[in-house]
Amino acid sequence: MSNIEQTLSIIKPDAVERNLAEKIKEKILENKLIIKNQKKIQITREEAAEFYKVHQTKPFYDKLCNYLSSGPIVVMILEGENAIAVNRKIMGATDPEQADDGTIRKEFGISIDKNSVHGSDSGDNAKKEIQFFFN
Repeated sequence: MSNIEQTLSIIKPDAVERNLAEKIKEKILENKLIIKNQKKIQITREEAAEFYKVHQTKPFYDKLCNYLSSGPIVVMILEGENAIAVNRKIMGATDPEQADDGTIRKEFGISIDKNSVHGSDSGDNAKKEIQFFFN
């Protein structure tokens, strides 16, 4: 039985700025996920605050919102077998220092804040996040 899912992936400002978008997309495609839709956009601080609302009680919330709205990002809808889990595995741990070799964050992440990519962490969040950027 197959479990085809969609998930949202964001290539964050640090990676876009360093021209890593194509390399990151290659890693996604190598792992049998399809990029169903994508666009390069710049969001406002308010949009970032709305997007990261789930984290608003956390100490890093403001920094996160400022960062996501600091430059262009590439938002993508990924699709494939167990896409959410597969994408999270490709991304690696939030902290690049802790991420496994070969993951996006290990190879391209600068710090726990500038870790190059975001990916939905659940089916519910994937639906909300896709809706947020591709409504």
